[in-house]
Amino acid sequence: MKLLKENREILLSGEEAIHLVADIEYMLISLRDIARHYYRDVDGDISPGDRALYCEETTRFIDENQITRRLAAMRRTITEKFDLELGCDDMDDIERAVAEMDYWKPKQAT
Repeated sequence: MKLLKENREILLSGEEAIHLVADIEYMLISLRDIARHYYRDVDGDISPGDRALYCEETTRFIDENQITRRLAAMRRTITEKFDLELGCDDMDDIERAVAEMDYWKPKQAT
């Protein structure tokens, strides 16, 4: 992907970087530990009851810890470092990078 010259390197302060890494660590390790708690089987098998509890606990963790708000703040910290000048395609570098992403959609009824 071709970036504007000004976006080839962005700088975060040490404080910003530590805050980002700490938030990522908190989310990643917590979600890993939730999975390890419910997926006790070495083969990764899980009973239907434990699967429901895993889903409930994961959702509770995301909601109670405002994970989407925290992720949005992390994205804002990084995005603010970019020059958002539009290219000839009327998109900035970030828009261009995410334009083809395949976001979550509800499953189609069968």
